[in-house]
Amino acid sequence: MSNYELMVIFTPVLSEEEFKTAQKKYEALVKEHGGEVLGTNPWGLKSLAYPVAKKTTGLYWIMEYKAPTSFNEKLKIQLLRDESVMRHMFTVLDKYAVEYNAKKRSGVHSGTEKAEA
Repeated sequence: MSNYELMVIFTPVLSEEEFKTAQKKYEALVKEHGGEVLGTNPWGLKSLAYPVAKKTTGLYWIMEYKAPTSFNEKLKIQLLRDESVMRHMFTVLDKYAVEYNAKKRSGVHSGTEKAEA
């Protein structure tokens, strides 16, 4: 089992309830296939760098999970079938990224964040 991070940009026309339902759907899919959701981070509505399907904003959501490598293809198919998903990106996390994310989730200051003025 490897650690992964999934970033999904959902269409901005989703209601708050639909956005939460979509998140739970993908979390359940990971658990259903023997994976483990380590953390999620809904960023909410953000501007896009360039228009996608004539939309300039999107609902961002990040999920960190641990799953078998073969699972990613199944998850990719589900993401491509979902009409509310505009873009998605998988990232394989190395041991340093896993450690960083664990510290970030627990609230430990890593020293790499910018100081607030």
